[in-house]
Amino acid sequence: MYNALIKGFSGENPIKGFEFYVRMLRANIVPDNLSFPFLVRACAQLEGIDMGIQAHGQIVKHGFENDVYVQNSLVYMYSTCGDIKAANEVFSRMLSPNVVSWTSIIAGFNKIGDVEMARELFDRMPDRNLVTWSTMINGYAKNNCFEKAVELFQILKDKGIKANETVMVSVISSYAHLGAIELGEKAHDYVVKNNLSLNVILGTALVDMYARCGSIEKAIKVFDQMPERDVLSWTALIAGLAMHGYAEKAIWFFSKMVNSGLKPRDITFTYLLSACSHGGLVEKGLELFESMKRDYGIEPRLEHYGCVVDLLGRAGKLAEAEKFVLEMPVKPNAPIWGALLGACRIHRNAEIAERVGNILIPLLPEHSGYYVLLSNIYARTNRWENVETMRQMMKEKGVKKPPGYSLIEVDGKVHNFKMGDKSHPEIEMIERKWDEILQKIRLAGYTGNTSDALFDIDEEEKENALHRHSEKLAIAYGIMRTEAPAPIRIVKNLRVCEDCHTATKLISKVFGRELIARDRNRFHHFREGSCSCMDYW
Repeated sequence: MYNALIKGFSGENPIKGFEFYVRMLRANIVPDNLSFPFLVRACAQLEGIDMGIQAHGQIVKHGFENDVYVQNSLVYMYSTCGDIKAANEVFSRMLSPNVVSWTSIIAGFNKIGDVEMARELFDRMPDRNLVTWSTMINGYAKNNCFEKAVELFQILKDKGIKANETVMVSVISSYAHLGAIELGEKAHDYVVKNNLSLNVILGTALVDMYARCGSIEKAIKVFDQMPERDVLSWTALIAGLAMHGYAEKAIWFFSKMVNSGLKPRDITFTYLLSACSHGGLVEKGLELFESMKRDYGIEPRLEHYGCVVDLLGRAGKLAEAEKFVLEMPVKPNAPIWGALLGACRIHRNAEIAERVGNILIPLLPEHSGYYVLLSNIYARTNRWENVETMRQMMKEKGVKKPPGYSLIEVDGKVHNFKMGDKSHPEIEMIERKWDEILQKIRLAGYTGNTSDALFDIDEEEKENALHRHSEKLAIAYGIMRTEAPAPIRIVKNLRVCEDCHTATKLISKVFGRELIARDRNRFHHFREGSCSCMDYW
């Protein structure tokens, strides 16, 4: 009876499970090997390592430390609580670990980010089940090893193992981050052909994938086909619309969600405010911000305040944005000051930028982006002494700008380009193609804009560096290897610079191609010489 109660409460109310274990001891009833797995799982639910250690002590005291089911629960508990050393010690003492034991320790190494060790254990396993495959693929996806997640999924398919909904969520999420729409569509086909349930989680993953891969139309289509939706499904669609700059549509879907009886979450408002910011809908954005607490009882978090600063700043209301930051009821963090600094860059306001920089750089002295932003603002206002000061500060602190990279999917394969990287097997042809493109867009009026280039190299070097930016190489490869009217889709890890933005607009006009670029901030749809962001990003 006590075991049944401990088991029953271990999931929903783990503290209650502990209470019944203590009552059992007080009733002089000796626990058996069925008592401990659920007691230990209750510790895992709470992620309470101290309670877990006490439970482990009880296991040793009552002589069940060599029971395989008890050991499995300990490996699972320590892994879930992040103590991989303790989990590995229990695992290494097991005489005959089963598939559950192996899967739990693999999950533990994945949780701490050691995917290499997790994969080594996965490869050593004598037998695997679908849960193990799912655990390893999910571990890769959660640790940003998206290409490895995709590779392992292909191995699973080659072995004739049918994936389930959990595996497909991780795989589709990986395609979303890679911007690999062709592979994402094949994964969607796999779901349909294998009669997998389009449940809320899988449906939401597909909506997110299509939105992140640049096809908001397909995202909406999948959303409409979902038999059931929760607030996260609606939020995923609103986020996708926000990324693509469809602010009005995002607000329309938000109204529809609320009218369906669902209560928005704080993250829903983060994406809504972001949509208003990128769409220039200042009054609507402020109205939504005010409604958070008033209508839905949601206390604004720092992310929401940051969105309002971005909203005001992008619209050129820099004084209002600065006043808003200074009067916030919570202490502003670095991203909030960074949003204001970014607005100063757009509107070339060196005075406010300097005040913000003096606060921001001491907050995050190792963040290269803020030095570069401030130095570029100084350069645009011809304050070259300040540019030199920024350059010197970066040198002294050893701050380096993170390398940019761009991804493009061609014929189901994702190609990764980095500035100055010569590793691509077709790099010489790609560079020749870019030179051809460059000649044609120059005839259409292109002149290199070096204002956002690294500020410690001379103009000629800046121009050469600009012409080898990763997205330009990716676009050249896309024009080489794809045929019109198919759009060219690019994913970039950093914010697109002004020069690449200008060049891409001209490429879309001169070559008659649609180019869809996802950068760190949003999507840009380039068509016939203009961009969907209206040069407002």
